[in-house]
Amino acid sequence: MPKALAFDVFGTVVDWRSSIIRELEQFGRTHGVAADWAAFADDWRAGYPPAMDRVRRGELPWTNIDGLHRMILLGLLEQMSITVPDEAVDHLNRAWHRLDPWPDSVEGLTRLKSRFVITTLSNGNVSLLTNMAKRAGLPWDCVISAELFRHYKPDVESYLGCAELLDVAPGELMLVAAHASDLRGGKRAGLMTAHVDRPLENGRGRRRPSKIEDGEFDVMAADFGDLADQLGA
Repeated sequence: MPKALAFDVFGTVVDWRSSIIRELEQFGRTHGVAADWAAFADDWRAGYPPAMDRVRRGELPWTNIDGLHRMILLGLLEQMSITVPDEAVDHLNRAWHRLDPWPDSVEGLTRLKSRFVITTLSNGNVSLLTNMAKRAGLPWDCVISAELFRHYKPDVESYLGCAELLDVAPGELMLVAAHASDLRGGKRAGLMTAHVDRPLENGRGRRRPSKIEDGEFDVMAADFGDLADQLGA
């Protein structure tokens, strides 16, 4: 059994896509702009890994996720010839602070917290994760971000840094995520791993084919309630 659980957040704990589409639709109504907001949300999210890679290659200085999200957002608005005041851009960019949890997240996390230390381990910056938790009622024991290590996941430094901050060995920390690439990064760092299925992350009817091998991760769970059952919480 692990001593602590570290959770990926975007897609694993919160439904980023539905939340961002909702915020974009409100933005469109407020500013009199029509667009395919679902496609805009997908493009916004898709710009995030390449932006992190630019930081890794030294093309950009260290930039937190709020900064990367804003950079991508400005590019998308420019492509669509949408001009709004800076304050409107800032408010829309902070939509990532206002994401809604999956229906099982709060109850499942509360159960898991009764037995384990639970923390975020997200590329989201500390202020983003804190604001999100406050709004959504996510019961973290602490908020740990890749920002603290200046290494985005799946860089090994983020996983080992989380274990060090919690004063546990890597093998005593379980990474919980819906994404195989994240879990594989944690596994390379010596962490235990738990995959939680989120079939609606990319929208209804848009499930990506699973590329997970049998036995690849320590736990396979349907949701946080199932994870709590399997871990005896």
